[in-house]
Amino acid sequence: MAAGALSLSPQAALVAETLGRVRAEVHKVIIAQEELIDRLLVGMLCQGHILVEGVPGLAKTLTVSTLAKALDLKFVRIQFTPDLLPADLIGTEIFNQADGQFTVRRGPVFANLVLADEVNRAPAKVQSALLEAMQERQVSIGGQTMPLDEPFLVMATQNPIEQEGTYPLPEAQLDRFLLKVKVDYPTRQEERQILEIGLNGATPAVNVAAHAMDLAAARRAVQEVAMDEALKEYIVQLIYATRRPAAYRLPELTSLIGYGASPRASIALAQASRAHAFLRGRAYTTPDDVKALAHDVLRHRIVTTYEAEAEELSTDDIIDRVLAGVDVP
Repeated sequence: MAAGALSLSPQAALVAETLGRVRAEVHKVIIAQEELIDRLLVGMLCQGHILVEGVPGLAKTLTVSTLAKALDLKFVRIQFTPDLLPADLIGTEIFNQADGQFTVRRGPVFANLVLADEVNRAPAKVQSALLEAMQERQVSIGGQTMPLDEPFLVMATQNPIEQEGTYPLPEAQLDRFLLKVKVDYPTRQEERQILEIGLNGATPAVNVAAHAMDLAAARRAVQEVAMDEALKEYIVQLIYATRRPAAYRLPELTSLIGYGASPRASIALAQASRAHAFLRGRAYTTPDDVKALAHDVLRHRIVTTYEAEAEELSTDDIIDRVLAGVDVP
């Protein structure tokens, strides 16, 4: 690798420092959740959406709303329920009796950071409307196609412990999420800090540390992050190993994986790895960046078999085996 590729350009380094200040502002309010914050920033840099799975009370909503404040972006939370309609999400046409004309009333999806809370509680029509917004970054209302605000990021949440009355997301829609992040409980020491803040009663003020134009500059800077040809091949081999595990000395996975990851996973893993390197102030990607994002990129794109369920093996267990079976460049 050329020496010039070992460090960010002065402009890119400045933008990376700005995102560091954004992270510091978020941590004024959010204790721990380092990985969630990091993955949200990766999603914003890659213009990809995030699916978050975690039990209630882990500050998922507070994290994304605080990030919106630090970036001076418009945030909206939409509670998904079984009686939600597509019009409640994207908007609808309203008849104005005064002039006899229909006018468009925009829905809450017209925001920069959209939190789709318990997304699997909404019926298929609502999920389809959200899918169009996520994929096309536009919505159709009354025959009109309206572009969404830029930047635009959907963070959807799922509750893993209560599945009654839910509509599971289809694989095609899951594949549209750049990452699926699992949020766990804080440590005992972290929970003590959370308790102190809760007893204090006053939420620390969050200052604006960056703006939309800074985020656009950061996205351009991520394009400068180098990725070696051997690393690109490593990513392709990881994805291919989820489809043909026997070719990678992993024949035991053949009966455990129903469907492997799609080509979209290769793109997502490469993009997310570059963003991960950029957030750490590097102008080059390493195998460690790829490994750090592999679980988040793949855990919702691999379909396991009944045999895997019988053996109580999760997709994370299978990804661990895939990472162990593919040679690192």
